[in-house]
Amino acid sequence: MHHQDHPLVIAAGDATFSAIYKRPESPTATVVVAHGAGAGMDHPFLHGFADALNGLGLATLRFNFPYREAGRKFPDRPPAAIAAWRAAMDTARARAEAHGDSGPVWAAGKSFGGRMASMAVAEGMEAQGLVYLGYPLHAPGKPEKLRDEHMYGITVPMLFLQGTRDTFATPHILTDVVARIGSNAVLQWVEGGDHSFAVAGNKRPADQVGASLALPVAEFIAAHT
Repeated sequence: MHHQDHPLVIAAGDATFSAIYKRPESPTATVVVAHGAGAGMDHPFLHGFADALNGLGLATLRFNFPYREAGRKFPDRPPAAIAAWRAAMDTARARAEAHGDSGPVWAAGKSFGGRMASMAVAEGMEAQGLVYLGYPLHAPGKPEKLRDEHMYGITVPMLFLQGTRDTFATPHILTDVVARIGSNAVLQWVEGGDHSFAVAGNKRPADQVGASLALPVAEFIAAHT
């Protein structure tokens, strides 16, 4: 079943950025999806992930952060990224309302995109829940510098999908962080997955890898709706 791509332009402060909205008939929820630091919203991984969510009855809005839109290499600082997140969530809510959809709006992101979503929620952005496609808990090889301080006050449901070989999150440290956040946070390991969820010895195109993460996300959202 093919769902129409609806290209949008969203404004946040002085910045404008692109987004793509896709909606199946009577979606149960909307998932706003942000990219990681190194690739934009058109990366096959995110395309595959969003398409698979659409196939499972969820609307999606994926967007480019302003730096990506402007062709810059270095990611936006948190204030600009958080402003973009807020604008994307507002746009998704407006779209849902325009269609008469009453389902919740969730925030999901790959690495940097998910971390910025969590910071936005910690600063008061409304979201029914958060989904991290590989949370960048620390820089590779630097587990002493954790990016976790803002997480402990977040009370919405959170799903951490993480590869067991992801160098951005030492498994026992992430396990401890998620346990300390509380019962609203759930950690689901992808066996053998690296930071892009590629599994050694199992060559799959990036769109298939992204698509494979849609079912656990859809199930988590259904369980918390």
